Formats: sequence, structure tokens, C-alpha cells
Amino acid sequence: MTSVTEPVVHHRRPTDVVPAVVWVLSVGLLAASVVVSEADPEAALALPGFGDATWWWSAAVLTLQAVALALWSSTRPRTALLVVAAGVPAAFVLGDAIGVVLLAVMVATYRAVLARPARSLTPTLVGATALVVVGVAATAVRNGAEGWAVVVAGPLQALASVGVPLVLAGVVGARRDAVDALARTAQAQERERDALVQVAVERERTAMARELHDIAAHHLSGIAVMTGAIGRQIDVDPEGAKVAVAQVREQSTAMLRDLRNLVVLLRDVDAPPGQGGPVRMETIAGIGELVGAAQAAGADVSLETAGPVADVAASGDVGPLAQLAAYRVVQEALANAARHAPGAPCSVRLDAQEVGRLEVVVRNRPPAVRAAPAPRDPGYGLVGMQERAELTGATLRFGPTLDGGWQVVLSVPVGGPTPGPTTSEGQGG
Repeated sequence: MTSVTEPVVHHRRPTDVVPAVVWVLSVGLLAASVVVSEADPEAALALPGFGDATWWWSAAVLTLQAVALALWSSTRPRTALLVVAAGVPAAFVLGDAIGVVLLAVMVATYRAVLARPARSLTPTLVGATALVVVGVAATAVRNGAEGWAVVVAGPLQALASVGVPLVLAGVVGARRDAVDALARTAQAQERERDALVQVAVERERTAMARELHDIAAHHLSGIAVMTGAIGRQIDVDPEGAKVAVAQVREQSTAMLRDLRNLVVLLRDVDAPPGQGGPVRMETIAGIGELVGAAQAAGADVSLETAGPVADVAASGDVGPLAQLAAYRVVQEALANAARHAPGAPCSVRLDAQEVGRLEVVVRNRPPAVRAAPAPRDPGYGLVGMQERAELTGATLRFGPTLDGGWQVVLSVPVGGPTPGPTTSEGQGG
């Protein structure tokens, strides 16, 4: 289960719309100021008239500012800001209408700060501020201002045209970065969920392979032992051979039933009604049936219990997964004993005498006749036992005994997992 999340993309409006709007507003305000000044002579505004060349010069400056915004504000914001700010001293002849050229400066500053961090724009911002201060101061001097009026006018106008857009763009950029960070976090969380789902799927596949191995190895080992006996009985004891054939059929049917149950469990649906009965999860209580089936197949297997094993199994202090692990370990150990030590006595011991722990021991004696092992691929029985022990917090030990046999010891925590190491004292299948 995977999902692909598209990266966050900020869709911007066409860059030629804003410069056109700035030009229309600037020229419109300039024209409106001239109209108001001519209609009210008492206002005494220092403005050039429509017939004055300075008015047309100022209109050309405003046009150049709009062109600079359109051409460079997106690709070269520093150049656009400096060119637009240079229009302020170039239009000092406007007198009291100098404010119309500051509109483009505000837009250029805002776009430049959004395009890149303000810290990297420090020289450009300082240069733009200086141009605005010089242009406004020159306008004030041309209008006849003196002293502090000239000194204060430039910084105030620079603060309004550069400082305010700078702060506004910083706030908008920070908000945009926060939104991007949240989007990236959401994408990372989604990828993490996908990874967790993939891990769960891989675990399910591993569990399926382990269950298939355990089921097949247990039943096929019994079938192999019985078919070997059939080969010797068929001539000397036909009736016994018929009984063995029936047992082989029972083992085959049981294997098919167990495989069907496994598939149903993995699908997480109820077992369909029919032959074989309902699906069940194997538990510690089923180990007795497991040993009984091995005995019925002719194996020399015994079961011994010590302490309140039945009470521990039924109390719920050992979880279903741990009980299934104990069952499968016994099943795999018996299959290994039948395969590697055919005919050797084998014992299963369930010990619940120690508080907080249930010990499962499967021990087989050495075979009476040691035959060279047939060549085969390495088995995964012990690997499956190890994985089950680690998954349930149990401790697994296995290795040869002093008399040349083999034993597997699984120590299952009762009342909660307390992870322990898995140790190997030798090699086994």
C-alpha cells in the first residue's frame, strides 16, 4: 500500500497584472493630483502641469518602474528593487506628488523579500532605502523645505515604502514557510504510515512462511516415518501395512486441514462450514493432542507436566501468540527429532513450577543407528523458533545433550513479556 503525495506548490498569479495595476494607479494619482491642483489654486501644491515637460518625464519614470517590475520582479528581484527605487530621485521634480513613485517601491520590496530571505537582501534593501531617502530629501529641498524637515522627510518616507512592505512580506513568508513545514510533516507521516504498513505486510509474509513450514514439516515427518515402516511391513504384515496406510491418509488429511485453517486465519475471516470443523488457534493445551498424534503415528514420545500448567494456560497470563509459539516450537522440535533421530525416544516436559515463567522442554535421545544425513537444503526450523521466541519475549535455548541427543528449551514469561536472549549451543535443523 503506497501513496504518492505531490510536493507543495504555490501557484502565483501572472506577473504582468500587478505591474500594470501599479502603473495605472500611479499615473492616475499623478493626473488626479494635477487636476485637483489646477481646480483649487488655493491648495498651492508644487506640481507640474500637463503642459510641463516635467510631468511627462515623471510619467516616463512611472512607466519604467512598471516595466522593471514586469521584467525582473520574479526572476531578478534585487535588480527590480534597485531600478524601481532609482526612480524616486529621478522623479524629484514632482514636488508634493513624489509619493506616486513610492507605490512601485513598496511592491518591489514586498516581492523581493518573498522571493528570497531578507538577510540575503540586506545590501539591496539598504541601497533602496538610500535612494528613497535621497529622492525625498531632494524633493523637499526643491519645495523650499529647510532644516529638520529635510532630514526627517526622507527616512519617514523610506520607512513607509521599504520598512512596512519588508515587515508584511516577512509575516507572509513566515506563514507560508509554516504551511510548507506542516505539509512536509504530513507527507513524512504518510510515508511513515506506508512504511509501517509495508513492515506489517512483510511480517505477515514471514509468519505465513513460518506457519507453512511448521505444519508441513510436522506432518510430512510423520508421513515419512510411516511410509518407511510400510515398506518393511507390506510383505510380512499386510494388515499392519494397511493400518499404516490409513495413518498416512490421516496425517495427509490433517495437514490439508491445518493448511486450510492457516489460510483462513491469514485472511481474518470465519472458517466456512464443512468438513474439518471450525478454525482454532493452537494453544498450550493442544500440546497433549500433538504428543498423542505422534504416539499414534508410532513415535516414542512422552509428555510430562509439572506445576499448574493447565491453570496457567487457561488463566490468560500467557497470551495467545505466546501459546501458539509454544505449540509450534514443540511441533517443530518433534518433527526435527523424527527427521534427525528416527526411532529415538523423545520427551516433552511442561514445567510451571517457577512463578512468572513456563518452561517447555523437548529432548530426544541419540538414534540407535547413526546414518549419514541425506543432502538437503538448510532448514528454517530453528530460525522460526528464534523468531517466535523474540516476538513473544520468550527465551529459547537449543543444543546437544551430554548423551549425544538434542534438546530445545523455551522459557515463556507468564503475566507479561520480559525479552531474553536466544542462545544456540549447537547446530540443528
